[in-house]
Amino acid sequence: MTTDGPPAVGGRVEARTARVLLDRMTITRLDPPVDGRAGVAVFEKRGPLLLGRALIAVRADGDVARVLWLEDVHLAGLPPTLTRVVLRPVLAGMAALALRAVRRELRDAGRAA
Repeated sequence: MTTDGPPAVGGRVEARTARVLLDRMTITRLDPPVDGRAGVAVFEKRGPLLLGRALIAVRADGDVARVLWLEDVHLAGLPPTLTRVVLRPVLAGMAALALRAVRRELRDAGRAA
């Protein structure tokens, strides 16, 4: 994943899934966690293949973090109603992989500290 700078509304993010699928996004909402409320980020997907939105909310819950990851995504150039259904299990798998990678990075960082 690459960004054009620190996270901010209007910031651009590029992610590659399995080093193949390019996912370009713009941050359209970025609310930090406050007083026990979840931090929320919304991303507008800009193609070239995926279009739509993703919302990720993270809330601390004791020693763990609770994550809500919602996506309304479709393939560019094809009917959104059809491709949303086809993409749903693929996107769920991609989100699970991303969350596992974050968990591994946090665990490794904790060992290094």
